[in-house]
Amino acid sequence: MEASSGIDELVSGELVSVAHALSLPAESYGNDPDIEMAWAMRAMQHAEVYYKLISSVDPQFLKLTKVDDQIYSEFRENFKKLRIDVLDPEELKSESAKEKWRPFCLKFDGIVEDFNYGTLLRLNCSQGYTEENTIFAPRIQFFAIEVARNREGYNKAIYTSAQDKEEEKGVNSGRDKGASSGGEEEKGANREGEKEKTKKAGEKEKEACKEMNKSGEAAV
Repeated sequence: MEASSGIDELVSGELVSVAHALSLPAESYGNDPDIEMAWAMRAMQHAEVYYKLISSVDPQFLKLTKVDDQIYSEFRENFKKLRIDVLDPEELKSESAKEKWRPFCLKFDGIVEDFNYGTLLRLNCSQGYTEENTIFAPRIQFFAIEVARNREGYNKAIYTSAQDKEEEKGVNSGRDKGASSGGEEEKGANREGEKEKTKKAGEKEKEACKEMNKSGEAAV
């Protein structure tokens, strides 16, 4: 099932465009620190957009590319036993792993735009983009693993956690409003009580004056 057109626009308009802003693959930058920093910042922007996306929309309904079905099919055909909830960097970066990933990635040259651009990938899908939980990966590798995580339910924890926090905020906000309203009601009740006390005191005073007047008349 696909997400709404609005979600598709978000993906194509932000998720893709941020990655497209990278003018060259990461390995082409050499050791220029300024260029590497600019590239890393853009990659981080891409990561932030994606994380917000899976936090606000149920990941199983997301469509990251026009060829998600093909990516997922090819991925699971070639990497049947690869654990994707918590990735082992060796399964992505070792020489033997690279040899296995290379033909998979090249299949999407010309199919997925900028398929080999550098992208940030989370190791543990239940956590965010922290320094310890992030590695660089080609864009098609990011799509393969994240499409699989979304379809197989591994990214659900991020969405559920975000929604629980939103609900908790709503409940706390309601409590604060209720407490404020209750305080005003209490103040109103106190004011009414004071009015009633004043009224009764006035009536007693009148009664006392009448009694005093009667006593005075009797004495005369």
